[in-house]
Amino acid sequence: MSLFVIDDHPLVRQAIGMLLRRLRPNSVVVELEKFSEMPAAIIKHGAPELFVLDLLLPGVKGTSAVHDTKAMYPEIPLVVLSAMPAGEAEETCIEAGADLYIEKSSPPNDIMAAIQGLLAADANFEEMAPSDTKLSKRQKQLIVMLDRGLSNRDIAAELSISEHTVKVHLWRLFRRLGVKSRTQTLHFARTHGLLSG
Repeated sequence: MSLFVIDDHPLVRQAIGMLLRRLRPNSVVVELEKFSEMPAAIIKHGAPELFVLDLLLPGVKGTSAVHDTKAMYPEIPLVVLSAMPAGEAEETCIEAGADLYIEKSSPPNDIMAAIQGLLAADANFEEMAPSDTKLSKRQKQLIVMLDRGLSNRDIAAELSISEHTVKVHLWRLFRRLGVKSRTQTLHFARTHGLLSG
């Protein structure tokens, strides 16, 4: 299995590569400068286990790299690592199919913990039919918090966990329900009676 890092900045690419080698010593870490190099690299290095993409890649418009990667590999976790502050950029990336959005300014330990959490969540994920609403206590709690309009920061503060952990919990919830956004989660919750009133 291979972990792919695509970033046109050599320092960032190498730093993320080092983090991933520490996280997954038995996996091949492939560092690429351009998105266009990815298909050939996958043929050469084998099935992807994770993608870490810079948002602003040369020759790529907006979130098209995220969209294209997810179209080819819908089940493979995809992390966007960007210099842009979270917020609108994060929402856009998640809508395009990204599983996690991390700011490059985050401390290395936070980046590592977020990616580790995502990989662990993916490994432990049990495929369920969208109609199956057997959710964990934490996931039901998250839906109520989303319904209250809380931001990731608010949820993190209320649950005494990091924002990155909140993102991983949300990602797992989205995967379980077969949705891609907070709005879709709330729609699903209302139509399946997960929210009273």
